[in-house]
Amino acid sequence: MLVQQRTIKNQVSMSGVGLHTGSRCTMTFKPAPIDFGIRFRRVDLGGNPEIPAIVDFVIDVSRGTTIGIGEARVHTVEHVLAAIAGLQIDNILIDIDGIEPPIGDGSAMPYVDTLLSAEFVAQDAPKDYLVIDQTIQYHNEEKAVDIVALPTDDFRLTVLVDYNNPALGSQHTGLFDLEKEFIPEFASCRTFCFLHEVEMLHDQGLIKGGNLDNAIVIVDRDLKNEDLKSLGDRLGISESIMLGTNGMLNNKTLRFKNEPARHKLLDLIGDLALIGVPLKAQILAARPGHASNVEFAKKVRKLYQQKKIVKKYQYEKKQGIVFDIEALQRILPHRYPFLLVDKIIDFQLNEKIVGVKSVSINEPFFQGHFPGYPVMPGVLIVEGMAQAGGVLLLDGSDNQEGKLVLFMSMNNVKFRKQVVPGDQLVYEVTMVYRKPKLCQIAGKAYVDGQLVAEADMMATLIDRPGK
Repeated sequence: MLVQQRTIKNQVSMSGVGLHTGSRCTMTFKPAPIDFGIRFRRVDLGGNPEIPAIVDFVIDVSRGTTIGIGEARVHTVEHVLAAIAGLQIDNILIDIDGIEPPIGDGSAMPYVDTLLSAEFVAQDAPKDYLVIDQTIQYHNEEKAVDIVALPTDDFRLTVLVDYNNPALGSQHTGLFDLEKEFIPEFASCRTFCFLHEVEMLHDQGLIKGGNLDNAIVIVDRDLKNEDLKSLGDRLGISESIMLGTNGMLNNKTLRFKNEPARHKLLDLIGDLALIGVPLKAQILAARPGHASNVEFAKKVRKLYQQKKIVKKYQYEKKQGIVFDIEALQRILPHRYPFLLVDKIIDFQLNEKIVGVKSVSINEPFFQGHFPGYPVMPGVLIVEGMAQAGGVLLLDGSDNQEGKLVLFMSMNNVKFRKQVVPGDQLVYEVTMVYRKPKLCQIAGKAYVDGQLVAEADMMATLIDRPGK
């Protein structure tokens, strides 16, 4: 796998018709600087809005992957992204003067050929690989979809498809060396659909740019000759249509015996590019589709953002610790005697955090609360939970550096048990909901597994004075 980031050397363009919209457009690939990522730019719209190819901006997955911001959107980006990711390009700007990339022959090869003609440039920065070090699972019971990421030191993909159709049957495929296998084994694999889907998609106003040269149509029902002629007229197909004997409309020859499974793997590569970084992982996918691919990509991107935050503040990796006290002092503005969290031992981005506070007789508040009978003030236990909640608000955005978290309300506050010197408080704080400047969290504090305090808290983020 490549070590340095990569972009293209020269600007290159291609034109054609979009699969679903039928609109003609020109797409121009341009070199981009280090850490730029992959971005689409709608040059036909006022202001030339840019849309990063990030899963956060996916707005539709019904018959392809569509990304958008506001009124600007780009449909069916998966084959373009598969070509870019398959060629291990990290940074590229894609100017497009329409709403959908050209479909070409229904595979990623037209984009691959165009990008190969641009040549590649190694950039002076390392690739930002996301190394999967834990199992990540996605399961959809209704659609019988399973996608799993397992730890490994390279990138591998295995895909299984099974549509209970005699013409298609059960198929599987695997990619084990991106650099050697992507172009000859997968880039040329075309999109496919069933005959009944063609009619349904046409009725929905889609596949306006579709024809028998840019998609494999799998026959899944019997039709008479007059029905076939009517279908051709309805879809605007000038060439004659026949059911064929190999299960494919017009006896289209497959480029590989398992071309549909290989195309599903191609789609998966494109959708996984929306994570925003290349992976070192083994991906196993059973019956994947764009909706499931995107949901899985969201889970993986969340892990990437979480790791990025931890790396930013925790300089030394320590067993069983996410943030030590030095990292907490980089995150929180609190200092002695009001820093009431010693370490963070679990951090799940925007979901949950677990912090620890060891309570010592040397705590300054024990001098007055109470002389001869030291009890930790309940309000400070709640404050400790609140500070852990402040760490939970980290989301990786740069503008958090100059923010303060102020609590607006506390409800359902209960103290169950006294906390005394020698106790170790464990704060468990979960995110209830979050908006840009407002959030609600629920906190619980435990000692030796026993609940000692709990509270529901609402907070707001304000600009820190002087920042």
